[in-house]
Amino acid sequence: MMDIFAICYEINQLLLVKNDLAARNLLIRLLADLDRAGTAYPQVVNHMIRATGLFPYLQLDNASWDQKYVYQAFEVDVGRRVATLHREQSSVLSKLLDGKNIAVSAPTSFGKSFIIDAFIAAKHPNNVVIIVPTIALMDETRRRLFKKFSDQYTIITAPDTRLGNKNIFIFPQERAFGYLSTFNVIDLLVIDEFYKASQEHDRERAPSLIKAILKLSKKAKQRYYLAPNIKKLGDNAFTRDMEFMELLDFNTVYLNIQEPYKEISGDAAKKDNKLIEIISPRTQKSLIYAGTYSEINKIADLVIERIPPVTRLYTNHFSRWLRKNYQSDWVLADLVDRAIGVHNGSMHRCLSQLQVRLFEYEDGFDSIISTSSIIEGVNTSAQNVIIWRSKLGRNNLKDFTYKNIIGRGGRMFKYFVGNIYLLDAPPKSEDTQLEIEFPDEILGTLDEDHDTDQLEEHQIERIIEYRELMSLIVGDNNLARIKRENLLQSSDADFLLRLATDMKDHPEEWRGFAYLNSSNPNHWDNTLYKVLKLKPGGWDASWSTLVSVVKAIAHNWDRDLSQVISSLKTDGINIDEFFKLERNVTFKLSTLLGDANELYKLIINPSVDISTFVGKLSRAFLPTAVYHLEEYGLPRMISKKINAAGLIDFQDPNMDLSRALERFKYLGKNEVLAIETLDPFDRYVVKFFFDGITADELIETDNSEGGSA
Repeated sequence: MMDIFAICYEINQLLLVKNDLAARNLLIRLLADLDRAGTAYPQVVNHMIRATGLFPYLQLDNASWDQKYVYQAFEVDVGRRVATLHREQSSVLSKLLDGKNIAVSAPTSFGKSFIIDAFIAAKHPNNVVIIVPTIALMDETRRRLFKKFSDQYTIITAPDTRLGNKNIFIFPQERAFGYLSTFNVIDLLVIDEFYKASQEHDRERAPSLIKAILKLSKKAKQRYYLAPNIKKLGDNAFTRDMEFMELLDFNTVYLNIQEPYKEISGDAAKKDNKLIEIISPRTQKSLIYAGTYSEINKIADLVIERIPPVTRLYTNHFSRWLRKNYQSDWVLADLVDRAIGVHNGSMHRCLSQLQVRLFEYEDGFDSIISTSSIIEGVNTSAQNVIIWRSKLGRNNLKDFTYKNIIGRGGRMFKYFVGNIYLLDAPPKSEDTQLEIEFPDEILGTLDEDHDTDQLEEHQIERIIEYRELMSLIVGDNNLARIKRENLLQSSDADFLLRLATDMKDHPEEWRGFAYLNSSNPNHWDNTLYKVLKLKPGGWDASWSTLVSVVKAIAHNWDRDLSQVISSLKTDGINIDEFFKLERNVTFKLSTLLGDANELYKLIINPSVDISTFVGKLSRAFLPTAVYHLEEYGLPRMISKKINAAGLIDFQDPNMDLSRALERFKYLGKNEVLAIETLDPFDRYVVKFFFDGITADELIETDNSEGGSA
């Protein structure tokens, strides 16, 4: 039997010597023990909770009047309900309500996003812009805010959504430039995971995030930047007038780090056995960080061999659905049969969302195998986090990312203690200082009169040089229009200059540009190769493979997805590569072709316009609403059944996302569920989708977001 009073005495002694972190850790472990035993908190425990600032954990049944007063004093409206903040959350919110610009670094379990909800509920701003790192997090954030604020705000994630009187915009940085003309004033600009503006942490996407921050900040009255595990913030132009709050020691869960890698000592068999030992009991939820795609495959082979399938309603139906709609022999389906999922950044968003949802069910997934996407794609947590390999792609895992991953262990009110199993040696501990600099490749897309307050002289010279060279090609007036109307979306000025120069010097080689408007995909090859040649790197595949994918996905609407995937086998493209390459061509290639289109009209022939093709490519050749509905959790194959049933004509050119959502709400869930061609898991997905577009019920426990956001 635990001696509660002796432990509280020890906690108090730690507080007296200002060791708040150790005191909170000991207290959280005590709360975990009390929770397992079903023991109510005596007043002395409530006193320790109050002293450590973890006010949401207070139990009011046995609380004294002053403890109840504190609990209520830290209550705030967070949208359709009231919740109690912990001490440091309240401090951050107070500064935001005072109008300050804040950059916050805190643990994963801190609840940084929760503060956004409280700010919106208190201040009722007209326009809030939230930049998130991934589509998956965009949808998760949309669902959360829709439940709370859809009666007051239009929640916008797609360009064709009509604005309301009050708006909350949520999108990844690459979509920001399409919205710049939409609003004149941003009341609150939120940059989630702002550490990704550093090329050290995200070399490929940092330039577009920096450009988005630069453009959006000029319209923002107030800014709130969020990041985990940044100890120091280096001097930079983007956060110079912001207060940096480093709150890394304020934890709301305890991480119990275990080091079996020391006993494994590089023995592969021992490592395999340890993983199976941890996840086999199926009594606890586990996130398995694999490090690379190849290691995901290695773990998949291991668990398929060593862990037997289970009979569960959701997972069995999901497995059959995957085999029918994607690929009959897909390894993911074999894993799902064993109540194990896979999360990576390439997979269709609806699949990732569904797996995270099933992971939340007690009778759903027991484990998820993941790359780093699990730390930047969703706000989920687990009782166990297993580090299988200390790698991030080809590189060794850095301490910063390692801390982000293990921060997924534990969750307020659900898992007081997160168990961290290190099956590979962790990186050396270090205090991370975030450095953010202007990447050279975006300099040409900036304006020396408005964007360069903090640039070095040589960087300003680079901007002027780019302007002069581009002006010689397109003319001063056209260049001014390009910048004024944000016609070019790429953040790579070097590529844009190469593209413009090639069009100017070799116009005869671009005469086939209009062939992209052909309905015959075999007419597209030459122009696609031409553009790829000017942007040779970063595609994860050969040019011929990319062109094959473009031509294959041209049939995404008129063929079953399983047929599209199967058609690429002769090109050596498996299902996992298909996801990655479809994503590449819809995001990266469509952006480059859009810029090529604008330059072509200015330099070669203003009467040729391939914007229709660019739009189709950016939507994977799906109808506009169908593509965006996938981001809302409705897969394309179900949209096809809804279309075939005559409930919604997705091929109607006017059927954009807004109209589709209005039509769904008019029809109602039961009307859609009545479609005879829907199978059992289709119906589950439809219910999941409707849950994200209706605000009927807010499914949360008190302040549970505080431990997961």
